[in-house]
Amino acid sequence: MAAAAQLQNKILILTICAAGIGGTFQYGYNLSIINAPATYIQMFMNTTWLERMGAPLESNVILLLWSFTVSAYPLGGLTGAVVAGPMAIRLGRKMSLLLNNVFVIVAAALSGFSRMAKSFEMIMLSRFFAGVNAGVSMNIQPMYLAESAPKKLRGAVALTSASFTALGLVLGQVVGLRELLGGEESWPFLLASNVVPALIQLTALPWLPESPRYLLIDRGDKESCISALQKLRGTSDLSAELEEMMAEQAAVKGQRAKNPWELFQNPALRWQLASIVVLSSAMQLCGNDSMYSYAAYVFEEAGIPQDKIPYVVIGTGSCELITSVTCNMIIDCAGRRPLLLGGYIFMAGWALVFMVALSQQTQISWMPYLSVACIFAYILSFGIGPAGVTGVLPTEVFDQMSRPAAYMICGSLLWFNLFLVGTAFPFVVKSLAHFCYIPFLVVCVCTALYVWFFLPETKGKSFLEISEEFRKRNFKTKTRAGFYKGPEEIKTTTL
Repeated sequence: MAAAAQLQNKILILTICAAGIGGTFQYGYNLSIINAPATYIQMFMNTTWLERMGAPLESNVILLLWSFTVSAYPLGGLTGAVVAGPMAIRLGRKMSLLLNNVFVIVAAALSGFSRMAKSFEMIMLSRFFAGVNAGVSMNIQPMYLAESAPKKLRGAVALTSASFTALGLVLGQVVGLRELLGGEESWPFLLASNVVPALIQLTALPWLPESPRYLLIDRGDKESCISALQKLRGTSDLSAELEEMMAEQAAVKGQRAKNPWELFQNPALRWQLASIVVLSSAMQLCGNDSMYSYAAYVFEEAGIPQDKIPYVVIGTGSCELITSVTCNMIIDCAGRRPLLLGGYIFMAGWALVFMVALSQQTQISWMPYLSVACIFAYILSFGIGPAGVTGVLPTEVFDQMSRPAAYMICGSLLWFNLFLVGTAFPFVVKSLAHFCYIPFLVVCVCTALYVWFFLPETKGKSFLEISEEFRKRNFKTKTRAGFYKGPEEIKTTTL
C-alpha cells in the first residue's frame, strides 16, 4: 500500500513537471529572454536594412520596429488564448499541450536562423509563434492539472503553473547574461533556446495520463477515466472520487461545451464571470510587470554599478519564484481569499511607499534604498497571492462545459491587458512622473474590495459545492425550483 502511494505521488509529480516545463515555463522564459539582446537585435535591424537599401534606419524607425517585435508576443498570446478553448475540447488537455509545442519549435527555427537569413522579420514572426504557444499553455495547463489533482491538493497542484512561470522568468534572466547566451554573437541561440523545454515535454508527457474529468465528462469514457485515476492515485479506493465525478457528469448531461459569448448570456454564471474578469484584468493592471521595467532605473539611482544591474534584476525574478513556491505550499491551508486579499492590500501599500520614495530620491540620501526595497516587496506581494491563485479560480468556479470558454476569456484579458500596460506605461510615466503608480494603486485597492465583498472561498470544496454556492449568489431572490440540485443528484448517483 505504501509502495502504491509512493508511485502515485511520483506520477502526479511527473505529470506536474512534464506539463509545466513545456507549458507556463515557456511564458516566463520567452518573456525574459528578449530583454538581454534588445540592443543587439536593434543593431541587427539597422545593419540588415543598410545592406538591403544602402541607407541606415532612423532611430525612431528602429524603435518602431522594436515595438512591433515586442508587441508580437502578446498578440500571439491573445491568439493562443482564443484557440486554446477549442483545442482543449476537441483534442483533450494533454494532446493540446503536446501539439502546442509545434508553435514554439517553429518560433525557435525562425529566430535561430534569422541572422543567417538576414531577416529581422523572422524574429517578429518568431515572437508571434512563441506568444501563441504561451497563450495556449497558460490556459490549458492549469485546467489539466486542476482536473487531474485530488481535491485536497487541487489548489497546490494547479498553482504550480505560476511556479513554472516564475522559474522560466528567472532562468531566462540567467541564460540571458552576457557570460552565457546574452552576448552579441550568441543572441540567436538565446532566442532559439526555448526549443529545449518543448523537446523535454514531447519526450515525457505522452507517458502520463489524460485528465480523468475530461475522459469521463467530455468523452464519456469511464474505463479510461478509471485507468487514469488509478495511475494518478495508486490502488487506493476510488469510489468516492469517481462518484463525485459522475455527479458532475449528471449535472451537465445533455449539454455541450459552451462558447465564450454564451457565458455572458447565462445569468447562472453572472458572479463567476464577474470574478474571473476582475481578477484576470487585475493580474496585469496591478503594475507588477511595470515594476520590472522600473527596476534598472531604481537600482542605478541606488548606486549599483551598471554592469552589476543584470545580476540584481535576477534577484527580482527569484523573489517571485520563492513566493510562488511558498504560496504553492500554503494555498490549501490558508485558502484562496486570504492570499488574494493580502497580496493586493500589500501591493497597494507598497505602491504608495514607492511613489513617496521616488519623489524624494534627490532630497533624501537613503530614499533610493527604500525604492529598491519597495520593488522587492511589491514583487513578493504579487507572488504570494495574485500570481498563482488567479489561474486556479476558473477551474474551480466553472463546470466542465464552461471551463474552456472561461479560460479563453481569462487568457484574452490577460494578454490584451499585457499589451495595454506595455503600450500605455511610458505615457503614464511621462504624465505622472514619480506618481505613475497611482493607476496601479487604484486597481489594487478596487480588487481587494471585490475579493473581500464578493468572492467566496473555494478551499477544500468539490466543484459541485462551489457551483451551488455561486448559484445561491446568482439567484438570491429566486426559488430553488427549476435548477439543478447537486446534493439530490449525488444521492442518486451509483457506480
